[in-house]
Amino acid sequence: MASLKELKTQFLEYIEIEKGRSIRTVENYDHYLTVFLGQTKITDPKDINDIKVRDFRIWLNRQSTGNNRKTGETIQKKTQNYYLIALRSFLKFMTKRSITSLPADHIELAKIGERQIDIISQEELKRLLDAPNKEQDPERRARDKAILEMLFSTGLRVSELCSLKNDLDLHLDEFSIRGKGGKVRVVFLSDEAKKAVREYLTLRKDMSDALFVQTGLSNTKDAVPLTRRSIERIVKRHATVAGISKKVTPHVIRHVFATDLLSNGADIRSVQAMLGHANIGTTQIYTHVTDKHLRDIHKKFHNRN
Repeated sequence: MASLKELKTQFLEYIEIEKGRSIRTVENYDHYLTVFLGQTKITDPKDINDIKVRDFRIWLNRQSTGNNRKTGETIQKKTQNYYLIALRSFLKFMTKRSITSLPADHIELAKIGERQIDIISQEELKRLLDAPNKEQDPERRARDKAILEMLFSTGLRVSELCSLKNDLDLHLDEFSIRGKGGKVRVVFLSDEAKKAVREYLTLRKDMSDALFVQTGLSNTKDAVPLTRRSIERIVKRHATVAGISKKVTPHVIRHVFATDLLSNGADIRSVQAMLGHANIGTTQIYTHVTDKHLRDIHKKFHNRN
């Protein structure tokens, strides 16, 4: 029978090919399972049991990483659950292949508090969208403006934005994007986003087919597409220029996109579709931020002496 290490490799190939998971997801699952196997020293599937898993969870709950070492804070429960989700999927994979191991339903996720949404105000958003105008280089100014307008207009994930090509049809108000799990959805372009992208493309002299590339390169044939980290740094820089003290990321702009729609009366199913959420429960985290009805009730009936 294959070793546990070999089974892990087969599992990772399975979720990439058969299940269509992204390379990033495969890499994350590889990391979580490698940590589990390394910490528990398990080499045989039959040796994965409740006690081993419990000991691993205790170890994981006491770990601190990065800046948390100074404060004594441990890994967040949400992050701990990622390890358990990967392990549970691995156990299901082995069960399907009639390999004796711990049943997947023995793995219970840690309870976590309600997810907090990071958002910025409409005034802060306006300052953020205006921030690229302070850039001296015309191409960088146009590129960064287009990036911010695209993020707010479409609600795209940063990985989805990175995948866009420069053959986008700007005569249309919409285009299709392949998101998480290979699912295709339609996203919509505002007039501001179309104008910003059009102005950026007129300044481009490189041969790359990527929509967003690095600027200031001496050889335009070697233009490098922007990575998710590059775009995150661009957003962070302009948030600083805009005088926004909160942490601002592409995902925060995605949050603003969703809350803006719901605040203006969009129904939650439509917002779910535009965000590409598989589960409406993921979209519902925005409703407590945008429920104008509750705010109106409070103003109407509270403290009426």
